Amino acid sequence: MPAAMPRLTAAHRHGGALKLHRRVTFGEVSIAPLQLSTPQKQPIAAAGTGLAISYLSLGVAAHLPSSTRRGGARNSASRESHALTTAQIANLRAAERHADKMGLPFTRMVTIHWEAAGVPLTGMAKASGRFTDMVTKALARHGSGTAWIWVHENGHGKGGHCHLLLHVPAGLVPLVTKLQRGWLRRITGHRYRGRVIHSKPIGGRLGLEVSNRGLHAINVEAALSYVLKGASAAAAALCNLERLESGGRIIGKRCGTSQNIGAKARETKD
Repeated sequence: MPAAMPRLTAAHRHGGALKLHRRVTFGEVSIAPLQLSTPQKQPIAAAGTGLAISYLSLGVAAHLPSSTRRGGARNSASRESHALTTAQIANLRAAERHADKMGLPFTRMVTIHWEAAGVPLTGMAKASGRFTDMVTKALARHGSGTAWIWVHENGHGKGGHCHLLLHVPAGLVPLVTKLQRGWLRRITGHRYRGRVIHSKPIGGRLGLEVSNRGLHAINVEAALSYVLKGASAAAAALCNLERLESGGRIIGKRCGTSQNIGAKARETKD
């Protein structure tokens, strides 16, 4: 299937083996955060890490609640899944490429640990949907569009959480950072709990997508590979993923995209 064919690395696309920013890390839900600066990738493994949660390194991701009825019957709020499929991986990769073509490259990785925030597994999809809706509206009020993808994960020693890659212009990062804890209080109905949300610029510094597009592209690809690590072993092999961890049991949607970079939007643009 063409959509599942291995994707050329950003280094090939930009004519060189650019190094990743040394300070770049992701929102790991484990003891040791992933370092983008290392050139080696972890081999595929059949099982998850089993490491304990470190709330110091949690991050965010989300989409529209299942009650919006978007996505069809297969995305029922009661549906259970345990891994990303080949089709889902292909869709998320295509969405990332489309966001970049639209001038809305992913610039930020956010991880929200919904379980630590008091949200049950059955409520994660709705919570993630509300968060992305609040981000989108806040950016729109300040004249900016956005695009995003998200993936939910769960599992022993991890807990239910969401990884989100999205476009936030460098100039509006302080605004989003200031507002996001208030959004979480509104979503959960509880006081904000420390270390529930982890938000970092992709590539380690603001404005990298403008100052060094090649380096930014490599870091986006690394971030995307990280959020896709909950793939099934078969999907990981077909999609050329070199990192694999258990994605855990998810109720409702496991992943999603903003509408402007979804399958229908891409078909219309093509």
